[in-house]
Amino acid sequence: MAFVGKGGSGKTTMSALFARHVAAQGAPVVAMDADINQHLALVLGLDGQPEPLGAHLTEIKDRLRGANPRIPSAEVMVKTTPPGRGSTLLSFEDLATDPYGLTTPDGLRLLATGPFSEDDLGVACYHSKVGAVELLLNHLIDGPGEYVVVDMTAGADSFASGLFTRFDLTFLVAEPTRQGISVYQQYREYASRYDVALAVVGNKVHGPPDVDFLREHVGDDLLTWMEHSAAVRAMEQGRHFTLDDLEPANSDALALLRKTLDEQEKDWARFGRQTVEFHLRNARAWANERTGADLAGQVDPGFVYGP
Repeated sequence: MAFVGKGGSGKTTMSALFARHVAAQGAPVVAMDADINQHLALVLGLDGQPEPLGAHLTEIKDRLRGANPRIPSAEVMVKTTPPGRGSTLLSFEDLATDPYGLTTPDGLRLLATGPFSEDDLGVACYHSKVGAVELLLNHLIDGPGEYVVVDMTAGADSFASGLFTRFDLTFLVAEPTRQGISVYQQYREYASRYDVALAVVGNKVHGPPDVDFLREHVGDDLLTWMEHSAAVRAMEQGRHFTLDDLEPANSDALALLRKTLDEQEKDWARFGRQTVEFHLRNARAWANERTGADLAGQVDPGFVYGP
């Protein structure tokens, strides 16, 4: 699943709380920080950052292309390149033991795209970094009871790549403000064109008027909400925090997020169809020219998505 929302809405905090909630119940969890502002490690209780995936893009591509004859080199593999026969497919365990990750105090694994490097400043697009996450998810075969939690870039910037289609369910974190609703409306408009399952999680809710405001503007998309929380503020300030410190209503909200996700059907056919669609779109727009090859040939029509 992905957590998206306006900058400052609390999507990173929600990503961390949900990942910790699921891990505390004994389920395997991998968290992925796909935001240019690298804060997830801090909120998950780590003193340092994982090794940046974006700095190892060539190694990741070489691993994933495997023996796929349609992808002769890492140089012609782009962020949208789909898997095919001969590609290296990843199990959840492969992702959970990725050498570039770190294990948090709660026992879950964290991977991160990483920030800009000095060489990137002024010349590189951040989505070249996020491409590592997109490639990993394109090649991942996860099953029931395995959780990948992705903290996405702020606002509608997620739509600058096909990464927004890689999830079984997207949680949009919305504050009860006009700015928060504006991001929801924009995200909803874009997501509806691609059959992206979306649920809204209200955040920083102070009382019934805030809930009424969200219901008025979001309608049935409002799944639940998080009340303003002294415990969460303590976590964000680096003070001692455990999930037991959460207010009962907020603990119930996290449980509802998991229940809703568990009930969401995994649509491998849609996943595969959109993998190909966005690859062909990127090939025509820029990747063919960039690589000097016709990347439509990377699509393997005989490849079946899913276990």
